[in-house]
Formats: sequence, C-alpha cells, structure tokens
Amino acid sequence: MNKNLRLARVAMIAALYTAICLVFAPISYGPVQIRLAEALCLLPVLGIDAILGVTVGCFLSNIIASSPIDAVIGTFATFLAALATYKFRGVRTFGLPILSSMMPVIFNGLIIGAEITFLFMGTPATWAIFFMNMLTVAAGEVISCVILGNLIVKTIEKNKLTRYFS
Repeated sequence: MNKNLRLARVAMIAALYTAICLVFAPISYGPVQIRLAEALCLLPVLGIDAILGVTVGCFLSNIIASSPIDAVIGTFATFLAALATYKFRGVRTFGLPILSSMMPVIFNGLIIGAEITFLFMGTPATWAIFFMNMLTVAAGEVISCVILGNLIVKTIEKNKLTRYFS
C-alpha cells in the first residue's frame, strides 16, 4: 500500500472530522452533545486508516475548541471506540454494522460521561450525575453513530466507494 495514499486518507478524515466539529461547535461539546463528526467513527468498518483519521480529528477538535484534558481523554475514548468498531466490522445486522456503531456509544458514554462528571462539574460527583452525563453523551452518540454513521456507511457501500478506504 502506498504510504502517501494512506497518509492522505488519514489527513482527509481528520480534517473532515475537525471541520464538522468546529462548524457545529455549539452542539459538539458539553454534557448534552450531538457531535455530528462522530458519524465518521464508523469509517473503520471500511478500512483501518480511518482509526487514525478519526483519532487525530478528535484530538485536533478537542485541543482547538475544548480543553487539553478533553484532548487527552476524549481522544483516548475515540481511539478505543475506533479500534472496537474495526474489530467488529464483519458483524452485520440487516446488512448494517450495528454492533460496530454501538462501540462509540459505549466508550464515549462511559469515558466522556465520567470525564464530565469528575473533571468538569462544579458540584460534587455522584452516581446519579455520572449516570445522567453518561446517558446524554450516549444519546448524542446514538444519533451520530448509529443513525448517521450507518447511513454514511450504507451510502458508501451502495455506491461502491469502499475502494477509497482500503
């Protein structure tokens, strides 16, 4: 595989992720968030280079518009979710990678929910607050990954564009 092609693929995914986050910044950050760029977290289903692409995009988005803490923790959550998404890429339900699309929901719900609860709340952390933050982040991930992400993957596969990802 051509290293320049792989680097370009990673850079394009990272740039797209970052641009989407910044354009939709008001809804991309905080305890109640619908980070539309997270739909790209399903691209590892199509190729391994997307793991690094969404990870770098998440890091850039968080370092620019959020905080250094979120750049580390949020990027870690995205990286783990992207790895798991890739791992389950072959599991399909009705032709869709539903299990893969649940990976960002689970990892971000737990990790980002904990991050918000323990590092960014102005009140003492409780299990109830953690649970609420986990649910709100996970709900946004369902919209972005399960709904929008599956739509993107289905569109790419239907139009035989998968060759651009592997």
